[in-house]
Amino acid sequence: MGNMGKYVVAFVLVGWLGPMGAALAAGNLSVTAFYGSWKGAGEAHSPGDHFAMTARDLDVRIEAKGPGFSVAWTTVTYPGGEDSTAKVKRKSSTLDFLPSGRPGVFKAARAGDPLAGEAYAWARIKGQTLTVYLLNIDDEGAYVIQSYDRTLTGFAMELTFARIRDDKPERTARGKLIKTAD
Repeated sequence: MGNMGKYVVAFVLVGWLGPMGAALAAGNLSVTAFYGSWKGAGEAHSPGDHFAMTARDLDVRIEAKGPGFSVAWTTVTYPGGEDSTAKVKRKSSTLDFLPSGRPGVFKAARAGDPLAGEAYAWARIKGQTLTVYLLNIDDEGAYVIQSYDRTLTGFAMELTFARIRDDKPERTARGKLIKTAD
């Protein structure tokens, strides 16, 4: 694509998506593009169990906090399959991030010690995706890494979650969220 074509694409993005389009045309989005309250639904799958598909309600709030930002999320999991004794589960987490000195990379405001049973967390923005990583080490010394990709697609946010233990996928989840408030 020639230079004229690049300018046309940038102009269309800016006109169609406003400030987010300008950020897209320039490369990685700013964290401010992700700010707001997002609500949606998705489903999770455990690769080792062909029938372990569970429905989830998803809530995410991303906002400015001091020189960085905060990500708060709640997942409500509904029992699936034939297990009528399973209960609805609700789990909430909040992490605060600060600039790391590297463009698009953020460190957790409170660094956890994975060897002490605490998660070590960081975040990055690549293109239209804000990814939050959590690293844990279990009692046997195996690593467990969770990643939460939150990708902006027009007026929606797509979530892709993965939990990997020693190179083996344990759980994946996908969902779509809509912005409900700034």
